[in-house]
Amino acid sequence: MAVPAHKQSTEQLPSVLGTVHEAPPAEEVPLEELTLSERMGEIARLLREQSSDSESLLTAVTQFAVDQVPGASFASITLVDPKGGITHPVVIGDAAQRVADVQRELEEGPSVGATFESTTILVEDTATEPRWPRFAEAAKEAGVGSILSFCLYVQNDAYGTLDLMAREANAFDAESQSIGSLFAVHAAVAFSAVREKEQIRAALTTRDVIGQAKGMIMERYKLDSDGAFRLLARLSQDSNVRLAEVAEQVIEAGPD
Repeated sequence: MAVPAHKQSTEQLPSVLGTVHEAPPAEEVPLEELTLSERMGEIARLLREQSSDSESLLTAVTQFAVDQVPGASFASITLVDPKGGITHPVVIGDAAQRVADVQRELEEGPSVGATFESTTILVEDTATEPRWPRFAEAAKEAGVGSILSFCLYVQNDAYGTLDLMAREANAFDAESQSIGSLFAVHAAVAFSAVREKEQIRAALTTRDVIGQAKGMIMERYKLDSDGAFRLLARLSQDSNVRLAEVAEQVIEAGPD
């Protein structure tokens, strides 16, 4: 029995759609085959997709810098704060960790105690570096031949850097500095987000501590909320101690 023409076309439709859906996806072009502008655009897209928070974004930027900056083998983020000391929230590679430890121990190096008259500091050869001889010798022993540091931010006496390191001496050229500076911009944005989050977290913690201390004072002295806060503020002013620290002392003393 012959099948009507309109039914033939309807029955053929699923097979046609199946053919369209089964077409192989376009192959992803490796980053190294893209132009620099295309590569940075693709990296920016990957960073948006892969990083769900500012801390992981900072780590991802640092890793991409190691992968993409000519000559780079290791990297770290260095934070120098006279009040908080020297810290390294991101370290890529064992050699970078050893260099980070040396900078903390000796308190010298391209990222420690340096005045950033420009945004970049280059150590071409750790074997002959005259500015930080003890650090340079230790970095050489750690397997690092040259270092390229980019300033991420400066605030009063505190600052942060993106530090790229190479196994060989004289590994960083003008292209390295140009591409590295692009990653430094990404890192600076990510780090700004990290610092903002930490400040918000600290502010919320301080608010909770003051609130708890106010509650204890209200119960102990039968004061209302405003009266308890005024008492805390007067104690802070009279003792020349931060309000949050006074609140912590009230909490530690307990309800008695």
